[in-house]
Amino acid sequence: MENQFSNAERAEVLAQALPYIRRYTGRIVVVKYGGNAMVNETLKQQVMEDLVLLWLIGVKVVLVHGGGPEISELMDRLGKKPEFVDGLRVTDRETVDIVQMVLAGKVNKTLVNLLEMKGGRAVGISGMDGRLIEAAVKDPRLGFVGKITGVNIAPVTDLLEKGYIPVVSTIGCDAAGNAYNINGDTAAAHIAGALRAERLIMMTDIAGILRDRTDPASLIPELTLDEAARLYDEGVVSGGMIPKVDCCVEAIHRGVKNAVIMDGRVPHSILMELLTNEGVGTWIKGEQA
Repeated sequence: MENQFSNAERAEVLAQALPYIRRYTGRIVVVKYGGNAMVNETLKQQVMEDLVLLWLIGVKVVLVHGGGPEISELMDRLGKKPEFVDGLRVTDRETVDIVQMVLAGKVNKTLVNLLEMKGGRAVGISGMDGRLIEAAVKDPRLGFVGKITGVNIAPVTDLLEKGYIPVVSTIGCDAAGNAYNINGDTAAAHIAGALRAERLIMMTDIAGILRDRTDPASLIPELTLDEAARLYDEGVVSGGMIPKVDCCVEAIHRGVKNAVIMDGRVPHSILMELLTNEGVGTWIKGEQA
């Protein structure tokens, strides 16, 4: 594999990437990473390499992560059975402590460590740090599952200005000091909007929005907001894709220039998305894109 490309071919690849490097240097890109896309260790290493490469060429990278499988695993080891209502994890006082341990502790610091090992400079924070994510009860049936009531973005912008990659775990808090489990996609949309990011990248475990869910070749490469709205009516956007598209649309309404839903299981998918003319996944364009 090492000798698959000649030096001339490698140089050509870099030259072809130059316009895209120029476009994103100095701009903010928010990457939502988590769930099933984070389970494969080899892919995780490649994602961290992609993020560090972007950081090295001057892209201001913000990594927002979840960790649902890890939360469920620890709950299982502690003998606590996960409960879900409408696809959302019921989070009692004991569960929110577990969520905080896993997300703000193990997962967050593992990702920070990986970024550092790849040559980046990263700092991990949670939504509780600096009251980054203010929250309130989303639905009394869900316990300490939060809806976002405000974003204080200064902790993230301060880290970006100092040259770090902020790694954000999605725990929120309220004025009384209660911690809340926040949906990672929603948190990423709000953070990206507060940053007026150039792009929000939603890494999932499917190729993007498919016109036919059974046919990967039916991927829709790009959409306007109006076209995305029609896909709801046509039933193309349904099930688990609804909240992801909702978050992309929300991010654009909050000031993000464009958003993409893509398959995080594809090696180096972030680099293909940002530094090539074809990209991957489904690109949802804001009016100014």
